Amino acid sequence: MERNELYPIFLKVSQLNVLIVGGGNVGLEKLSFLLKSSPNAQVQMVAKEFLKETEELAQKHSVGLVQAAYQKEYLDGKHLVIACTDNPKVNEEVYHDCRERSILVNVADNPPFCDFYMGGIVTKGNVKVAISTNGKSPTTAKRLRQFFEDVIPDNIDDLVQNLNDYRKTLKGNFEEKVETLNEFTKGLINKKD
Repeated sequence: MERNELYPIFLKVSQLNVLIVGGGNVGLEKLSFLLKSSPNAQVQMVAKEFLKETEELAQKHSVGLVQAAYQKEYLDGKHLVIACTDNPKVNEEVYHDCRERSILVNVADNPPFCDFYMGGIVTKGNVKVAISTNGKSPTTAKRLRQFFEDVIPDNIDDLVQNLNDYRKTLKGNFEEKVETLNEFTKGLINKKD
């Protein structure tokens, strides 16, 4: 059985510079996905042309649109790149240019040319759950996202905030605080035998 060896992280894309190469439907999907999760993401898009919906979304979120063919100079100062043009050669060029500069890159629908995947995300206030199928099945990730949206209670954010307030009142070292919080939150998990 193949193992999923991906290491999950949550990026503060409002503090990073993101480039999306491609202005078609997939570019719009990637931009929408990114902004839904992180409305203040620092994003620039480069493409020969953009969909009207992309232009409207970009204007709402201060996304920079550059109407031009891809050039490696657009990678200057970028931390994260998503390549999603309809030209596989351009996408692979973006990948190789990023690898030369040690910039994390995702080439849409091309797992061998990805340093990371954009999985399913469930957000309820401060609680965010990311779901990965190791690039094998976005549909399964979507179904799992719908499942978790249903199962995670809407008031989970109140619980998180209350626990955060409670944590601030605790005395002792880190280990003691963790132990107290672990004991306090045991009831959240109902194990069935």
